[in-house]
Amino acid sequence: MTLIGLRWFGHNSASANNVAGGRVINDSANPVGARGDLFHRTFDSLSDPAFRNFFFGFLLLMGGINMQMVARGALAFDLTGSPLAVGYVGAGFAPPILLFSLFGGAIADRVNRKQIIQVGQIGMTLISGGVAVSIFTDTVTIWYLIGASIMQGTLWAFLMPARQAIIPQIVGEKRMTNAIALSSSGMALMTLVAPGIGGLVYAYFGPGTVYVIIASMAGSSFLLTTQLPDVGKMPSKAGVAVLDDMKEGVRYVMRRRIVLLLLLMALSTAVLAMPFRSLLVVLVDEGFDRGAGGFGILLSMFGLGALIGSLGFAGMRKTGPRGMVLIGTTILSGVAILAASVSPSYILLMVIMIFVGLGDSGRRTLNSALLMEQVDDEHRGRVMGLYMMNFGLMPLGAIPIAAIAEFAGIREALGLSAVILTVVGVSFFALSKRTREL
Repeated sequence: MTLIGLRWFGHNSASANNVAGGRVINDSANPVGARGDLFHRTFDSLSDPAFRNFFFGFLLLMGGINMQMVARGALAFDLTGSPLAVGYVGAGFAPPILLFSLFGGAIADRVNRKQIIQVGQIGMTLISGGVAVSIFTDTVTIWYLIGASIMQGTLWAFLMPARQAIIPQIVGEKRMTNAIALSSSGMALMTLVAPGIGGLVYAYFGPGTVYVIIASMAGSSFLLTTQLPDVGKMPSKAGVAVLDDMKEGVRYVMRRRIVLLLLLMALSTAVLAMPFRSLLVVLVDEGFDRGAGGFGILLSMFGLGALIGSLGFAGMRKTGPRGMVLIGTTILSGVAILAASVSPSYILLMVIMIFVGLGDSGRRTLNSALLMEQVDDEHRGRVMGLYMMNFGLMPLGAIPIAAIAEFAGIREALGLSAVILTVVGVSFFALSKRTREL
């Protein structure tokens, strides 16, 4: 089940794979950058059949998540007519991520990461299917959507640290950055394609059909993940309590200043930039009267920018100025969101969304890749758990911005967050030499 259509990527995979200590290692004799060819350097990790299964499995899951962003936001607004309610539904996943991500990361450093991912995918399938049933039986309420968001956030707190930490076990250390960037490009592709499809399905067939498709994609993702090799359990930690593991993970980060700086940058962008996507449906409806279809198109333009950016970052050499690019894309995000908040036309907003997506892909891809490079495998689950906690802090931005939108207007609320984000990016450039030199 390794997708025959991409078999031509696997010209060197047979010689690259070996298994040591129950973990799959793929350190190619031709590491990223050695070939000198940009195309092969960009898509290098896809030469590994195991990574292809991993990549396309998560592609399906993220496709469903991006379709859900359109359906959930539009349905919440249809049910209530309230921007604040949309904000609550969009941020409902955040508290469990904040509460459980470090715990989920500690678990990912203890047990088989493949199994954690599979349990998460099954859970996503059941939750989406449950929402579909409530829609078709006409029992859905705003509280159903908030509850589903909370349950998905709980699963995400365990699934994502395991997913990020398993990548080096599949492709090896040399291909790790390339594999992370390709994963980001796949997520960007789904952001490009899935929202438009979700918006059209919502407009013509209703939200119930959208959620059936989402559940089917999550189930298919699980089936692909079953084809991954068994990466084995992490080294035994007999006698060490999970709570002690969590504390040690925090101490590990505090001892490494650059890791702490990267986590702080991720936090600031999550609080200030990510609420824009949650509240974009309000801007589309109130500012341009475009509805779910128009919202989906804008998210697709966002995905186009993110896809272009992440593919470019996948081909970057490790000797490149990645720290400067990370800071630059943070500033770009702030400027682009500010432009979106004052855009007088929907067509111009479509163009601006490409730059919003480009900035987002740079922050997300490079921040995650640089973090993974700075930590050892023993601590990767916990560090990525801390990284995921920044998504749990999104309500610090999403709820206040939604409240401001309720009383002052959506344009003013988004503009304020954009200005603060731009200031944060400029501050990292001016004050953090360590980040600039990465």
